[in-house]
Amino acid sequence: MAKAVIGEETRLKLAEDRLSQSARPSEVGLLIGKFSSALGRAFIFDLVPTPLNDSGEPASALTEPEKKKGPKPKSKSEPADSSSLFIDKDWVAEHARQVSRMLVGGMKVVGLYVWVSDAAFKNSTIMLCQTVKGVADAAPVLEGDWDERLLLHICYSPRRWSCRNCSLSSNITSSSLRPCDFKMGKVLTSLQTYKCIYNFNIRLPILRDSGSKFQTLSDALRHVISVHAKELTGAKALIDGKLVVESESYSSDGVHEVELLLPFLSNRSIEACSQGDVVGLLSFSGLICSFAYLNSKEPISQAVTDIKGDIIKSLQSRLDIICDEVDADSGNNHDEGRNEISVEKPVPQLVLPTLRKGCNLPFPRRVFAPWLAGVYVCDYLQPSETVEVFKDHCMELLSMKVPMDVSTILEPEKEVLSFKTKSFFDLAMPSNSEIHLMENKSKDDGGGESSNSKSAKPGHINAVAACLILLLSVLIGFVLFFLKG
Repeated sequence: MAKAVIGEETRLKLAEDRLSQSARPSEVGLLIGKFSSALGRAFIFDLVPTPLNDSGEPASALTEPEKKKGPKPKSKSEPADSSSLFIDKDWVAEHARQVSRMLVGGMKVVGLYVWVSDAAFKNSTIMLCQTVKGVADAAPVLEGDWDERLLLHICYSPRRWSCRNCSLSSNITSSSLRPCDFKMGKVLTSLQTYKCIYNFNIRLPILRDSGSKFQTLSDALRHVISVHAKELTGAKALIDGKLVVESESYSSDGVHEVELLLPFLSNRSIEACSQGDVVGLLSFSGLICSFAYLNSKEPISQAVTDIKGDIIKSLQSRLDIICDEVDADSGNNHDEGRNEISVEKPVPQLVLPTLRKGCNLPFPRRVFAPWLAGVYVCDYLQPSETVEVFKDHCMELLSMKVPMDVSTILEPEKEVLSFKTKSFFDLAMPSNSEIHLMENKSKDDGGGESSNSKSAKPGHINAVAACLILLLSVLIGFVLFFLKG
């Protein structure tokens, strides 16, 4: 729970002026900021309004209760304003999901803000808590034990700001909201910037019974990412060439370079190969650029944690984008059998155990642009997309009004990650900055034996050559042993 919340004064005042001039009776949007477990505080960087939905309607509206027919005596205890707030919860949650992808290390969707009268706010606590919970589910905070989100109320009659912690428990009641200290101050100017260029090479053996665990290639990739997330947790870090000390803090300005040092792990691929049931190897390699922002009073170890979390989230976001596009394009095409391989079948939906053909799947690249006070946001572009798509996303999702200068956009990931399938024997010469799925051609393929015979010849030649060399070395060894005796 955040005991105190500090909001960036310049951004919050601009939002208040915009809302007061709009004459809108209500508005909802996202709180962008960060949680600090070490300080027990939450920081708010900016308020991002939820855009109009697909029907061109706002995400919130005031509704009046239905009036019963016939005269009704007035009661002194009846509130003068009985209006309540209607919120398109699913649309706000979808906005939070997409904005969360654009945030780098340490930056989160920390909650929801609402611009509404005091009476309407009190009449809508259940609706507001449900919306906050939907936002938390769509944009989860994986680091730390944050089981609450913030609800910032901007009241226009009378004009005042108030902040509450909203519990994420399944049983939502009026007591789910608890007030917390809120004030405005300088938040963005106290942030420190950390940058990491992370090269990774992940290999996971594909066993013969992998079909029972991973139905599709996307399932296998999600497993690879989750495994690497656990390995990355134990990585040590160098910042500006110095080993990170747990409680140390930095006071210098500029961009601090972070280098992650993974621990030496046992070669799981070799261990799995000794089991004799390996049919292939999933090789996941490439380069990721990551940024993180830290409050000057936070320990430097938090920057390392934020960088690690950003790397994993970046991998997950790229895979999610690909799967989302496949789901949108596939529509109602469910005529193919579950284990049937088709040329038209999207690569992420290919069934892992029955895969016998080569495939290629480009992964989105990550690009960055300055947002507030030098703080960067990011987006993921497909190989066919340009930075104009990034500009449109910033205006639509982050409500950036000023046109973005293309020269300020960073594209550190020049090489596009891709997904390919190759034979098991091609492991000796994998390509850089690519994702490969390399599979051994099984001898009991049935009907596919004749079609795969030509492509399997180089592998058989390599195997025969290796056996001959091994046999020759053993014979020479015996001869030398007897001669020496």
